[in-house]
Formats: sequence, structure tokens, C-alpha cells
Amino acid sequence: MVEVLARGRVHAVGRYRREHGVGYVVETRRGAGHFLVPDHFRGGAQPGEFVKLEIITYPSTTREAQGKVLRVLGSPEEDPSVATDAALEIFGLSHTWPAEARQAAAALGEAVRETDKRNREDLRGVPLVTIDGADARDFDDAVFAEPRGSGWRLVVAIADVSHYVRPGGALDGEASRRGTSTYFPDRVVPMLPEQLSNGLCSLKPDVDRLCMACEMQVGDQGEVGDTRFFRAVMRSRQRLVYEDVQAARDGDTRARHRLHGVLTQVDHLYAVFRALESARQRRGALDMELPEARIEIGESGHIDRITLRQRNDAHRLIEDCMIAANVQAARFLRRHRLPTLYRVHAGPDEEKFENLRLMLQALGVKVSGQARAKSRELNRILVQLRDRPDYAVLATAVLRTMAQAVYQPANIGHFGLALSNYVHFTSPIRRYPDLLVHRGIGHVLDGARPASFTYDTPAMETLGKLCSERERRAEEAARHVEARYKCAYVRDHIGAVFDGVVTGVTHFGLFVTLTELNLDGLVHVTGLGNDYYHLEHGGLRLTGERSGRSFGLGQSLRVRVVRVDVDEAKIDLALEAGQLPESGRSDRRAPGKKRRPGRLR
Repeated sequence: MVEVLARGRVHAVGRYRREHGVGYVVETRRGAGHFLVPDHFRGGAQPGEFVKLEIITYPSTTREAQGKVLRVLGSPEEDPSVATDAALEIFGLSHTWPAEARQAAAALGEAVRETDKRNREDLRGVPLVTIDGADARDFDDAVFAEPRGSGWRLVVAIADVSHYVRPGGALDGEASRRGTSTYFPDRVVPMLPEQLSNGLCSLKPDVDRLCMACEMQVGDQGEVGDTRFFRAVMRSRQRLVYEDVQAARDGDTRARHRLHGVLTQVDHLYAVFRALESARQRRGALDMELPEARIEIGESGHIDRITLRQRNDAHRLIEDCMIAANVQAARFLRRHRLPTLYRVHAGPDEEKFENLRLMLQALGVKVSGQARAKSRELNRILVQLRDRPDYAVLATAVLRTMAQAVYQPANIGHFGLALSNYVHFTSPIRRYPDLLVHRGIGHVLDGARPASFTYDTPAMETLGKLCSERERRAEEAARHVEARYKCAYVRDHIGAVFDGVVTGVTHFGLFVTLTELNLDGLVHVTGLGNDYYHLEHGGLRLTGERSGRSFGLGQSLRVRVVRVDVDEAKIDLALEAGQLPESGRSDRRAPGKKRRPGRLR
């Protein structure tokens, strides 16, 4: 006899609809079910509104599933932020704070207490600066560099969250449950209460803040020598923005005026960056920059526009400084034999890599037999692909041959970065593994023995699995919302024509990425002309049986938006007039080079 002891879920999220006087809810996620909602359980929901539902009757062979509306979320057509509210419920993301956590955060106050500054090095005279995006609200890292010997002294100062969030406390419990902050187009769901994430821990300019500092001696070839970690009190000299820093570096007069007090400091940081970047290239780290859209929300809460983020050397400067500090933190903890969570990244899977090799060879790209084992060889392939219009899809295909980077106490190295020791140390405001790394470093600085550390290896194993799962959940939720925001934007542009690139070929049509939005849509095979199309070259091309017309991966097309389904995040496209290629030929013209950041770290 089989008996249901407990249900895997008790809630659902979807649109409330009515037909023929009967109310029901269709779940938002693809492939999900629907639930009848008796009128006395509708909770005031109106047709078309999103609701959170309690499942009161599960489906069987004799009855349909039924539910009770617990909360009306609203209509995404009237308020796009409903998409985020729905995702919070769908993915089970905590977005309110227990009373204990709120009280603990409030008890810490808004300013650093004088007693907390004792027994710390004083870095307030060092012109540390933060460099972040224009829309950043929490600042967890600051940098400083100056010439020393044949190289530079580099200081990376990180917000000392571990001083305030102690193991076993209310703040720690909630932070470990969340595992990470989650970033949506319209808001951030932080790992820590805003009193900490945007206040007491954030390295704002001109106020005292506690930090954990990593001081490194960087050689002229980018090698990192003598390193030390220490607790300090600091005062950020200035809050800088990537675009201003790069503009000043490029000679823009207005940007240089805004940075006039720290221009020398910025020049030293760029010198360190050039050295670290050369070392990164020598070791063969994967240089994978993929398109990333930026959704700009207006005051009304609706989307003003969607642009592609433009990376520059200021972004890479901070990234390389953070990677250097992460490596030194990993070496420090390994040297002191303390359990920690390494950020590990396995190399390509054998079967997946073989499929990738066959695909690339069909496109005329030779793949070295060493590329699966050596990131340097794989990076050479990425360099070959960089100027292709389908670079993003091919680089993504390379990325998918590898397992996702995860957190675990067993150190197997980081294939993508070509590093044998790597942890996350630089973002304890928004990542729980970084907080654990800070606690480990602090344990060593206090002179305590490894055996007395709060966490042993089995505990780290459990936390690593939890943090990896929470990270994947946050990323999935963010992608879910971003896709629907993009579709909501495109829905207002039905009939508009966009440039695109074929990034997927199937027997039922072409997936085309709209270049300026980094958004995929489908051109159905029935819209490719009056012909019968065959899938050829291992799924890389559709060719017409009678006409010989051919559509393949990387082909540039102009397409028109004909239909948008926001709930399903689907866009139907049609070829713009004159886009059918001549018999047996395809347009392979490549648009301008665009590189975006990958997500290997």
C-alpha cells in the first residue's frame, strides 16, 4: 500500500482567471498545473491578477486540484514589479525579517562605536576608494595602491561583517538561510538587513568603518609576494563609479575634475591592474565576456529602456584586485589548515566536451586535444570565436561543458580562473561563504588553534551544499524576473523591427537573439518561406528542400516582433521583408565586436 505522508509543496503562484462563472489559477512556471478556486476562496482576486494560493485539495483521478487565495499580488500589466513579487513566492525567497533579526540589527546602531575600533590598525589616513556601479547601494570593498620597490603595495579592504554577525545569533541564522543577496531589476533582496548592508557595514565615504584588510606586494609581472591579513578601521576617501574612473583615465576633463583628489591613486591602481592582467593571461584563465542587459526602471515603476552593460578596464581592475585577495585568503587558510569553503570549478565533462568539439569543427574551428584539460588551450578557442556574431552562444556552449562553480571544503581548484587555490573573501555583505572565510581568518589572527574553530569539515560540507543551492536559486529567480521584464518591454513594441543573430537552430525554427536587448525569440519554420526545411550539420543549419535556402548559427537577420507571452517569457518573431537568403547562401556578416562578463567566479 502506498500512502502520501507529506506533500512536497503547499503553495502555488499564478494568474487568477474566470470562464463561464468558474474561477481558477494557472501557475506561472512552465509545465505547471491549474487549480479551481471556489468563489468563497478567491480572496477578492480579479481576473488577470497574480495570486499566491494555498493548495487545499490535490489532484486525483476523480477530482481536480483546488486552492485558496492567500494573497493578491496584483497585475503585472499595471505594475511590472508584480513579476518580482511573484518570483519571491515561486522560489521561496525570504524578503521579510524576523523580529529577532530586526532587533539585533537595530541594537548595533548606525555608527561604529569607539570600543569597536580598539586593537585595530588605523587605515583612516590611507586614501582607500570604492569603485562600483552607479546604482550600487552597498560597498563591501575598497582599494589602494602605491609604488613599492619594483612593484606595488596593494591594499584590499573588505567590510568586517564578521565583527557584527556572530555565529549562532539571529542575524547569522537568517543570513545562512538566505545564503546570498538576490538582485532583481527593481530591487535587491539582501542577505543582511539594510541597517547593515547599506549602513553600518557599507564602506561609505567619509565615515569610519571596520574592515578586514589584505595587504599584498605585487611584482611588476603580476606575481603576488608577501601578504598579510589584519583587522583595521578605515575611512573611504571617495566613492567612485566605473564609468567616471575609465573616463578620467581616458583624459575626460570633467571626469578628471570629479576625481581630482584621487587621480594619482587611480593611476597606481591601473598600473597594478596591468601587471595582474598580464599574469592572468599567462596562466590561461578563461576570458569569457557574455552580453548582459541592464533594465532601467523609471519613476513610474515601468521600464524606461534596456541597454547592454559596457564593461571597461575599471571593471576589470576591481575584478583582478578582488581575485588576487581571494587567492591569498585561500592560501592563508590552507597554510593554517583551517576548514573553509573553497570556490571550486571543475573542468569540462568528457561527453559534453566531445559534443562541443564536433560542433565547433563543423563550424570550421579546430579544437586542440588539450583544451579539455588545460584552460589555457580552451581560452585560445574562445579568442578565435570572439569576433563571430554568434560568439555569445558559442561561449555559452563552452561554459555548459563544465560544471557550475560551487562551494565545498575539498579543494579541487578553479579551472575557469586557472587557479589551484581560490575562495570568496571580498563580498561578505552579500555572500555567506565570504562571511565564513572572514571568520576563519579572524580565528587565525586571534591565535586560536584549528581544533577550536566553530566549524569542522563536515559542517563546512553541509554549508557548502546549502550556499551553492541558495546561489543557484537566486540566479534562477533573477533570470525568471529579468526575462519577464524584457518581455513586458517588448510587448509595448509589437511590430517593431530589430537586428538579431541566429543563436539556436531546431527542426521547428530559429532562435534569434535581439542584439540590442540580449533577448531570444523564435522564428517558426513556417515563416521561412514556402518550403520543407531539413535540420543539417548536426543541428547547426536549416536548409530548404526545394529552394536550397539555408539558415544557420551566427547568421545576421532583421526580425519583427509579432507576439509576446509575458507569463511564459516567449517571443514570436517574423523575418522582415527581404530577409530570405538566396538559394544555397547565407549572410555571415559579423556585427561589431561586443564582449560581456562571464560568471565563472
